[in-house]
Amino acid sequence: MGDKSKNRTFFLFTVPGFLLYSFFFIVPVLMGIYYSVTDWDGISKTYDFIGLGNYVKIFHTSQFLDSLFFTLKYTALLIVFTIVLGIVIAMLLNRKIKGRGFFRTIYFVPAVLSSLTVGLIFNKICYYMIPIIGNALHIRALSQNPLADKNLAMWTILFVNLWQGLCIPTLLFLAGLQSVPTDLYDGAALDGASSWDIFRYITLPFILPVVSVVFVLTLKSGLMVFDYIKAMTDGGPGSATRSVAMLIYKHGFTQNKYAFSIAEAIVMGIIVAAISAGQIYFTDKKKAV
Repeated sequence: MGDKSKNRTFFLFTVPGFLLYSFFFIVPVLMGIYYSVTDWDGISKTYDFIGLGNYVKIFHTSQFLDSLFFTLKYTALLIVFTIVLGIVIAMLLNRKIKGRGFFRTIYFVPAVLSSLTVGLIFNKICYYMIPIIGNALHIRALSQNPLADKNLAMWTILFVNLWQGLCIPTLLFLAGLQSVPTDLYDGAALDGASSWDIFRYITLPFILPVVSVVFVLTLKSGLMVFDYIKAMTDGGPGSATRSVAMLIYKHGFTQNKYAFSIAEAIVMGIIVAAISAGQIYFTDKKKAV
């Protein structure tokens, strides 16, 4: 078989994947951009072009700005806790302890559960069980449903998100830790290096690419958080836990502001892409140094 025939065969193998990618990603994105410059309500057969009116309106409404502030705050906390706790738990699971395989298996069970299911379960736990436990232990903060408290609702959702979402990042960190040559640890121990120095100068440089991957994945998860909020608070109490994804959902599917919700989604997509690109550039620069 000649080179031209091989190239033709390889090209034909890529066609189905390209068509599926175009149909399920490229075409919807282009249609979304098109509808975002209209006033379409998602139902009517007719609509008018309004240019960048939806995009201008986004940044002149307090709803979007408040939701964006909550989402960025939630995402920042989620990233910090995910990376720190993920590394700590991975280092514990990487140790040679009795029953290590059992603990690893139990720890990764939440990863197979649906986010919506987990949210609904914890919604019932917060409604029925937490107040009973709080009253029994005389803990005033837990004497009522924490999801009904504006100061505790976000932290409760964050805890549930971490309970389930830490599994995959920990697995990635665990794989990164196992790639570190043990000779480096032995040499550092002989030189009298402290645990912090070993982590800082040996472990961290090796797992830095994993940190970058976890950062991007957690960033996307935090900025697009929806399932937990929908199942646990529906954006309440009031609008204390209303994320941008929840706002987009309500504008598009409950208020028939379809074109406006698409514009909000595009703005969020640009924000996610910009932050991710900046983080990847910073990480690559650190690796080069």
